[in-house]
Amino acid sequence: MMFGYSDEWWALLFVPVVLWVPFGPFVMGGMGVWCARRPGWWPRVWSVLLPLVPVAVSAVAIILPVDSWDDPRHGEDVLGYLLVYVLGITVLPWLLGYGITRVVRAVRARRERGRELRPEPESEPEPEPESESESESESADGGPEPGPGPQSRTES
Repeated sequence: MMFGYSDEWWALLFVPVVLWVPFGPFVMGGMGVWCARRPGWWPRVWSVLLPLVPVAVSAVAIILPVDSWDDPRHGEDVLGYLLVYVLGITVLPWLLGYGITRVVRAVRARRERGRELRPEPESEPEPEPESESESESESADGGPEPGPGPQSRTES
């Protein structure tokens, strides 16, 4: 029994509404990223269908009490609902996810284009340095220099 009546099954529709408040912004941010990364209509359709139940059910709950329409504060309630629940929790995270992803992709593409257009400075191969052992061990005639061979260490 919900709200004192046994036939109020429609109250179960408020479960997504309550879950949308903490998780909706993250879901819609992810949907915005998905729409920015993938062209086509499929991500955009899901961006509309996914928040449809929580937003529509809560909108009906705000608008339907017809007896409260005479109250001057009802217009303020509807405006507050639209600003916070619809724009703040649903639309703004989608716009942020979409916009940030598009900006990051544009900056990366511009950076890559700049790398392709700029020629890389050609580095001349450095001459290989001759090792000291080769230059010291050869004499003028090209043969090894005579000398005392490898030095041995004597321990004292």
